[in-house]
Amino acid sequence: MGGDKGLSLEEIKNEVVDLEKIPIEEVFEQLKCTKQGLSSDEGANRLQIFGPNKLEEKRESKFLKFLGFMWNPLSWVMETAAIIAIAARGKNPDWQDFVGIVVLLVINSTISFIEENNAGNAAAALMARLAPKTKVLRDGRWVEEDAAILVPGDIISIKLGDIIPADARLLEGDPLKIDQSALTGESLPVTRNPGDEVFSGSTCKQGEIEAVVIATGVHTFFGKAAHLVDSTNQVGHFKKFTYCYW
Repeated sequence: MGGDKGLSLEEIKNEVVDLEKIPIEEVFEQLKCTKQGLSSDEGANRLQIFGPNKLEEKRESKFLKFLGFMWNPLSWVMETAAIIAIAARGKNPDWQDFVGIVVLLVINSTISFIEENNAGNAAAALMARLAPKTKVLRDGRWVEEDAAILVPGDIISIKLGDIIPADARLLEGDPLKIDQSALTGESLPVTRNPGDEVFSGSTCKQGEIEAVVIATGVHTFFGKAAHLVDSTNQVGHFKKFTYCYW
């Protein structure tokens, strides 16, 4: 499939070449594919290399996550101060200071937990926009498959109402109107012409065209954005104040 030109699939996975900007003819050369699509065997082989076209959602106990915010340098200082307040004075423990410190510790942990949980909810909201199904050209015929099976080099069909299942470059046809507001913040649909890139998670508002997949799963613009949101670890205003106070 394709000639001898192009990088290895592992190099493509590691984004050695910028498939978003090179001429569309070079995209086919680099991905070692054609406009007739991939075979089922080649698709399965590439799936082993690139992984499923989906994002894994983290599963963790919210209770343990909350307790984790009580196990860090700041919390250790506060916990030590609380222990000293009741242990250092022998028979006259300072319960007022102890309760005050414990309340401050719980409030600080609660705010930190809420901030991180909101970031996780934002990532989950992004993941909910991924396309569950797609129309893909495999073995020379169009079939509807789970979007998770897509790999770079697949030829897909995009039409009005479709959620774009992977990052792709548009082939010959009429321009599309694409709603990518959830990804880029643009309030109005944008026009994408043949050769342009379209992003996973955006929605086709007008037109119908074929496209070649150039990135899937965590390697898409969508996947990278979701990862950034999910890994956000900002220090809130209250936490900054307590750090300064202690």
